[in-house]
Amino acid sequence: MRALRLALPLVAALSLGACANMTPDTRSTLTGAGIGTAVGAIAGSFAGHAGWGAAIGGAVGAGAGYLYQQTVDSEHRAESRAYQQGYQQGLRTY
Repeated sequence: MRALRLALPLVAALSLGACANMTPDTRSTLTGAGIGTAVGAIAGSFAGHAGWGAAIGGAVGAGAGYLYQQTVDSEHRAESRAYQQGYQQGLRTY
C-alpha cells in the first residue's frame, strides 16, 4: 500500500510531463481520446459493455480532438493572412 501511495503521484507527474513536447495537433488528439474513452466507458457501463464504450468513445474523441485543432489552426492562419493583407494595404497608402 505504501508503494502505491508513492507510485501513483509519480506516474501522474510523469504522464503530465509527457505532454510538454507535443505538437498542438497531438495534444488535442490525445486529450480528445482520453475524454472520449472516459465518457465512453461510463456510457458503456450502463449497457454492460464498458470496454466497447471506451474503445468507441476513444476513437470518436480522438477524431473530434484532431478536427478541433485543425479548425483552430485554420482560423489562426486566416486571421494572420487578413492581418498581413491589411498591413500591406496600409503601407501602400502612405
